Amino acid sequence: MIEVEHLTKYYGPSAALRDVTFNVEQGEILGFLGPNGAGKTTTMRIITGYLPASSGTVRVAGFDVADKSLDARRHLGYLPETVPLYTDLTTFEYLDFRGRISGLHNGRERKTRIFEVMDELNIGDVANKLVGQLSRGYRQRVGLAQALLHNPDALILDEPTVGLDPVQITEVRNLIKELGRNHTVILSTHLLPEVSMVCNRVVIINRGRLVAVDTPIHLAEGVGENHSVQLEVGGRPAAVLSTLRSVPGIMKAVVTQQEASVSNDQATANVAVDGKLEAALPAGTYTYQAEGREGMDVRSKLASAVVGGGYELLELKSLRLSLEDVFLRVIAQNAEEEDIDPEFDEELGEEGEEYVDEADEAEIAARSRTMRVPVRRSRP
Repeated sequence: MIEVEHLTKYYGPSAALRDVTFNVEQGEILGFLGPNGAGKTTTMRIITGYLPASSGTVRVAGFDVADKSLDARRHLGYLPETVPLYTDLTTFEYLDFRGRISGLHNGRERKTRIFEVMDELNIGDVANKLVGQLSRGYRQRVGLAQALLHNPDALILDEPTVGLDPVQITEVRNLIKELGRNHTVILSTHLLPEVSMVCNRVVIINRGRLVAVDTPIHLAEGVGENHSVQLEVGGRPAAVLSTLRSVPGIMKAVVTQQEASVSNDQATANVAVDGKLEAALPAGTYTYQAEGREGMDVRSKLASAVVGGGYELLELKSLRLSLEDVFLRVIAQNAEEEDIDPEFDEELGEEGEEYVDEADEAEIAARSRTMRVPVRRSRP
């Protein structure tokens, strides 16, 4: 549905994007992640035809965004981070206006569609209220409504849950999942748990370069982390740890927490034990973490060893890296590979994308000629 090939964007001599390539399939929800200034908003604005690319191609439903912009935009709904609302119109008047410019020219059909979208987003109770009098949460939902009015094939959502309360966030997440059944969705957000719960795949961009494209699970498997297992076992810690460490493939096993089943006069600190205090710990129920070699699933071996040793196995589960951990490690690996001075952005200078997004292009070009652009350090 959306094809991005070798996308590059320059502002004067400064590159906001460099050779970015990825595809989004029909019905897929793609999470678009990156630190501030990475190039996320620039990419979204190029996809929606808001900005031209310096080079590269973007196609939406087969239409080149540069050559057939109007055809491509008919298949797109766009929710920018800052929604362009007309505060002197009521919610219905604003959506009616947006419907007209989106091609819904039949008055009866347009009105029907407006009420369908308002009902879908639970904003019917503010239909006759001025947009300027709405709370931020309601404004965000009105912005999402205008993106949905013409029932586009693809939705570009830039921080769609900003300003919403927890109930509204849950509602929007569920709506996005539902929309993903029949629409292609690109979702940019800083709430990484949101991506884990909603998105099929993740794109990570850093300093204008694509650094990862995969499912959250495969990304976690690809950062070189050993297979970690958490166990809750009853018994004497020194003996349990000896059993865990004897399992083939286990690299490390430690006590991570002591449970309340041990009496207070016997209790020790609820912190990780480095091995020196194991013998002093009294018998009781403890939480352990065991790490197996990369690529090995050691759960069944650990369970057999614990039960075979006569200990009480209360819980056993894999510990996967959270998306936050994966994101930070991928970004850190990319920074090491690029060998970039952390105090500066090699491509964007000190201003970064925040400056790019807020300023006029002509001003950007003028200022970028005098912008200090640090040089990559040479490798020894």
